[in-house]
Amino acid sequence: MNASHDVSSLKGIGKDLARKLYEMDIETIEDVLEHVPFRYDDFVTGSLTDAVHGDKVKFAGKVQSEAVVRYYGKGKNRLSFRLLVEERYSVTVTMFNRGFYKDQLKLGEDVTVSGKWDLHRMTISATELQFGAVEGELTPVYSLKGDMRMKTFRRVVELAFGEVSEPIEERIPDPIRATYRLMDRGAMLKTLHFPATRKELTLARRSFVYEECLYFQLKLQALRLGKRRGQGRALQLDETDIASFITALPFPLTGAQRRVAREILDDMKRPERMNRLLQGDVGSGKTIIAAIALFATVRAGKQGALMVPTEILAEQHASSLAPLLEQFGIRVGLLTSSVKGKARSLLLEALEQGELDILVGTHALIQDTVLFERLHLVITDEQHRFGVEQRKRLRNKAELADVLYMTATPIPRTLAISVFGDMDVSVIDEMPAGRKTIETYWAKPEQLERVFGFVEKELTAGHQAYVIAPLIEESETLDVQNAMELHAILAERFKEYGVGLMHGRLHASEKDEVMQAFKRNDVQILVSTTVVEVGVNVPNATMIVIYDAERFGLAQLHQLRGRVGRGDAQSYCILIADPSSETGKERIKTMTETNDGFKLAEKDLELRGAGNFFGTEQSGIPRFILTDPALDIQVMETARADAVRLLRSQAFFDNPEYVVLKRFIERENLLGGERIE
Repeated sequence: MNASHDVSSLKGIGKDLARKLYEMDIETIEDVLEHVPFRYDDFVTGSLTDAVHGDKVKFAGKVQSEAVVRYYGKGKNRLSFRLLVEERYSVTVTMFNRGFYKDQLKLGEDVTVSGKWDLHRMTISATELQFGAVEGELTPVYSLKGDMRMKTFRRVVELAFGEVSEPIEERIPDPIRATYRLMDRGAMLKTLHFPATRKELTLARRSFVYEECLYFQLKLQALRLGKRRGQGRALQLDETDIASFITALPFPLTGAQRRVAREILDDMKRPERMNRLLQGDVGSGKTIIAAIALFATVRAGKQGALMVPTEILAEQHASSLAPLLEQFGIRVGLLTSSVKGKARSLLLEALEQGELDILVGTHALIQDTVLFERLHLVITDEQHRFGVEQRKRLRNKAELADVLYMTATPIPRTLAISVFGDMDVSVIDEMPAGRKTIETYWAKPEQLERVFGFVEKELTAGHQAYVIAPLIEESETLDVQNAMELHAILAERFKEYGVGLMHGRLHASEKDEVMQAFKRNDVQILVSTTVVEVGVNVPNATMIVIYDAERFGLAQLHQLRGRVGRGDAQSYCILIADPSSETGKERIKTMTETNDGFKLAEKDLELRGAGNFFGTEQSGIPRFILTDPALDIQVMETARADAVRLLRSQAFFDNPEYVVLKRFIERENLLGGERIE
């Protein structure tokens, strides 16, 4: 039977079981074979003395006593018998509601039991029993959906392997498999499902991970090649003019900013489309780089767009860019959902007629009514907060647009190579001169009065403070301090000061009113949810207090901390946390030890895993079956180098050995619609 046959063609698979498999997106026999275990129960199969109290174990032995069944409750029973393990240890086995085994268990018969080990009572509370000796030490555990049972799916896997008569098609060419000593695909899949030893399993997993990484990197690198191949428009940049703009900036560029600006400008002068990611820690000066790129674009006769995730951030960027650019006659517009009626109509008309050079806005920019006359540069800030389709819709408003993505969330190298492998990456790894390190402290809830005293000291000195709470209102399910309650408490505690409240449910005009009051220092304490995470720039704010800090990821805590430290005065971050988990303690401890966003990002990845790093389904992080981008970075880097080498070689397109990989590239239409010949 061929692996491409429908799973219902397997003997023993009825309509009901086939339906359950379809619900798991398993439609063919090959799908069954590729649905590999996500972990293995590594039971003790050797000496009983190695077993740890409370662990799951698997023992083989001989039935030493007749089975006894005791009935209790309504139709419930408990079966027990003695098992002689290693011909020397007598162990009691108990199983609930397995009374039917009583007549099947014969004295002296070999059986294997799996379950929880009670060392003190020398008892196994068994959940599985099989007749015969142990066949292997590793029991596969699968990811299942619906009412599919583990035992049932294991039987399906056995049926699938038993009925596949034709060799499973190789996906990795022989030369590559030989180079890395990878298993052939059939043996690899069988070992993943039925591993005999841990060593064999390791080799099978390595082979599978390389396959995943190579196909993923082939896709990224082919996309990259397709984007660049003759698709783009070189801009004629006036370097003298750009130098004059940089000289007119209110402060000198750092060395890192100069390097990054050069990389972007060089991209814009090439005939290929720019596709670059700009990473920079909080306060590193990404907005200035965006201003330089936008200035160069407009001076070359084109328009630019900057899309950001929130209205606050859009307003922040517009107010930062306008004074820098308008002195050179460059017109900057702002478009958010708050811009309505005649003002909106006039703005869109000016944009379409080319009277507006740069448009800053939220996702309102991607609406069909927003038309540019000559858009060329598209910048997306905090790009991971937008879905893939949203970014694409903005990009498609221009023919052959140059694209620059910016993020203040430092992305670890381990993720950048897999998530953004089709982009060039620029990193601002130097902070502006004179910027002081924010001092970070961990306070327990019982130390609140001391924290309030610290806040009062800063207010007395004429400074301002943020106080952050995770939720807007009380929650019956989460015991967290909420913004509304906190506002009331602080308004009472600091009667002589202005205490403002901001959260996501306020209307845009209300948020703006609160923020403007805070910027003017009419409000000295701003109680807020995480809406202040990005886009707020108040140099006079020197303290941020974060409640329930253990509930935030490191990246988010670092973003919040970056709201202070923007002026000349020393700034402070107080994390109020009483973490009950080791992860929470580790997170808070790490925050107090470093201000380096990239070090924090690596730690965040370690603590939370790749899938949760951005906390959004549309972040673009690839979904792998076995590959962990953090743990398998060396394999990913090897696969990336191999993919680049293959796509650059003529042998890849001519040699029949690479036909499977070539077919994948063709099928996915990865080279900009060009068929590979």
